[in-house]
Amino acid sequence: MRWIETPDSSTIAAIRYDPSRELLDIRFTNDRTYRYFGVPEFVYRALLRADSKGRYFNEIVRDGYEYEELE
Repeated sequence: MRWIETPDSSTIAAIRYDPSRELLDIRFTNDRTYRYFGVPEFVYRALLRADSKGRYFNEIVRDGYEYEELE
């Protein structure tokens, strides 16, 4: 998985996605990184296209999927 930088977001620094395992990794601007499990590809693509990635994350991803913090 390769990171996609998101310089237009004040909350999310970068995103990467593994479609075969439906894993979404999000690195926030505070340098914390979280992995979200069972995320469909359409959610990942919508996040990339969102005008406000932080708002989309808060409304769709944050409480919608299990996650763990990565080191």
